[in-house]
Amino acid sequence: MKRKILIVEDDCTIRTQLKNLLTGNGYEAEAVTDFTDTVRIVKEYAPHLVLLDIKLPGNSGFEICSQIRIFSDMPIIFVTGSNTDMDELCSIMLGGDAFITKPYNTAILLAKIASLLKRAYASGQGEVFTWKGAVLHLESSLIENEGQKAELTKNEVKILYYLFKNAGKICSRNDIVDFLWDNQLYVDDNALSVNVARIREKLAGIGLTDFIKTKHRQGYTL
Repeated sequence: MKRKILIVEDDCTIRTQLKNLLTGNGYEAEAVTDFTDTVRIVKEYAPHLVLLDIKLPGNSGFEICSQIRIFSDMPIIFVTGSNTDMDELCSIMLGGDAFITKPYNTAILLAKIASLLKRAYASGQGEVFTWKGAVLHLESSLIENEGQKAELTKNEVKILYYLFKNAGKICSRNDIVDFLWDNQLYVDDNALSVNVARIREKLAGIGLTDFIKTKHRQGYTL
């Protein structure tokens, strides 16, 4: 399956070069040309990865990255001429997955893209899991119940994947956190609570109230 990549770059020449590089290497690529509402374009295009400059018309790349992280864990690579240590640190703190400076080495950029996509969408993502009428679609990051569907973030998919794989068993909070860390998703105990609360809200919206049960001092179970 082709991976969709969105280019957020205001320099027309670099934007064209990146798009040609990506399409020439088997990716499906689109580029933002109107920067008045970049986050809306990200949501509509639903890419698997974003290449993001820092200095942009309107909102900066840092602001856009922060807004994306509210609703998605998709890989974000900063490709930028801003090459200070502070810029790189900010990109990491705001949720960026990689920081590549211009002029970039195309082989390194392609290798980084491939690595992040492999990590984020590991083999087996096409699997489908079912439990008590609910269907978890890993590749499309969807949970379905009686024709109703809810979109999931990467963290939410991983948490539900672990619970579905262990359906009927009690999964301790520590085991779930360890699983997420092993899969390069840096989630601590407090973040796990937040993610489970969001998952429950989405499940309730498609008729799966109380689908995830809390076992006091033990963990979670389906």
